[in-house]
Amino acid sequence: MPGVSDSYAAAGVDIAEADEGVRALVEVLKTIDPGRPSASVLGSGHYANVLRVAPNLGIAVCADGVGSKVIVAEQTGRYDTVGVDCIAMNVNDVICVGAEPLAVLDYLAVEQADPGVLRDIALGLKRGAEEAGVEIPGGELAQLPELIKGHPSPNGFDLTGACFGTVALDAIVTGDAIASGDALIGLPSSGVHSNGLTLARRALLEDGGLGFDDRPDELGGASVADVLLEPTVLYVRAVLELLRSEVPVHGLAHITGGGVLNLLRLGAANGAGYAIDAPLPVPPVFELIARCGGVEPAEMQKVFNMGCGFVAIVPADAADAAIALLGARHPGSARIGSVTGDAGSVTLPALGLAGDAHGLRPA
Repeated sequence: MPGVSDSYAAAGVDIAEADEGVRALVEVLKTIDPGRPSASVLGSGHYANVLRVAPNLGIAVCADGVGSKVIVAEQTGRYDTVGVDCIAMNVNDVICVGAEPLAVLDYLAVEQADPGVLRDIALGLKRGAEEAGVEIPGGELAQLPELIKGHPSPNGFDLTGACFGTVALDAIVTGDAIASGDALIGLPSSGVHSNGLTLARRALLEDGGLGFDDRPDELGGASVADVLLEPTVLYVRAVLELLRSEVPVHGLAHITGGGVLNLLRLGAANGAGYAIDAPLPVPPVFELIARCGGVEPAEMQKVFNMGCGFVAIVPADAADAAIALLGARHPGSARIGSVTGDAGSVTLPALGLAGDAHGLRPA
C-alpha cells in the first residue's frame, strides 16, 4: 500500500520531512548556554517543559498555534471560534505535565487590521480563556501585508500563543510512573480540532468537490464549515480535578497531530507500549474525509485524533474512578486500552493496525 503520509504529503505537509526539521532545530537549541545552570527540568519531546524557579516550584511553558484552520475562517468569514483553538492547543499541552495553566499570551499576525475581524478573534480567545480558567495578560498584534496573504486577500492572519502554568516539582507528571497493565482513559474530541486541516480541506473541498455550505448526509445536518470550525475541546478543568483527586495519575497525553502515536511521548524510560482495543466512537467528519480523499485508515490514525482528544493513564484499579470523574465534564469518556510491555509501540487491533515511533502500519 502507499506510505502512510502519502495523502498528507500530496496536500503539502510531509510528516517525515517535518520530523527531520524538528530534529535539526532541537540539535542546535539544546546546545544553548545561558551562562548559568539550566533551569529546565524536562528534556525536549514532552508536551511542555518545566523551569525550576523556586524550591519545589516550577513554571510550565509551551507554545502552539491554530495552523491552517485559519484558512477555513478566512474563506468562510467566520472568525469567532479560532481563538478557542489557540487557547486549547496550548493549555491542553501544559496540563500534560500536571501543571495548572495560569496565562496565555497571543501573537496575532494580520494582513490587514480589520477591527471587526479582530473583535471576533478576541471573542474566541475570551471564550477559550474563560473555559480554561486562564488570563490573557498581554500579547502582540503585527500587521504584515508583505508576509501574510489571505485566502482571499486581504483576509490573511495567523494566530499562535504561549502558555504558562505552575506545578510543584515533586508533582510533575512525566510518564515515568507508567507501568504495564495501566488503563488508558480516552476523552472524546469534538471532531478535527486544530490538526490535519490541510488534509481535511483537500479531501473535502478538492477531492470531494464539497463546499463549505454543503451538508452531506454523514454530518447529520451540519455544514462542512460547521464541522471544520468546531473548536478544540478544553480538557483543563476535568484534568485538574483528576490531578487533585486521590486517583494516581501516571501519564497525560494530548492527542493532536500524529494521533494516538502521541502516547509514545510518555513511558519511554520504562519500556511502555500501548494497546488500544476499545477506541472511542469516530465522529462522522473523519469517515467523510477518508471517503472523499481516499485516505487509508493508517494515515487517518497518523494525522487525526479520530474521536479521542486526550488520554489519561491511571492504574487499572483506578480506572472506574477516573472515568466517573472525567466523564462528569466530558461524557463518553471510557477505558480505551492498556499499557503493554511492547516498548515504543501503539497497536489498534480493532482496525488491524500497529505502530511504533516510525508510524502506523497494517498489522
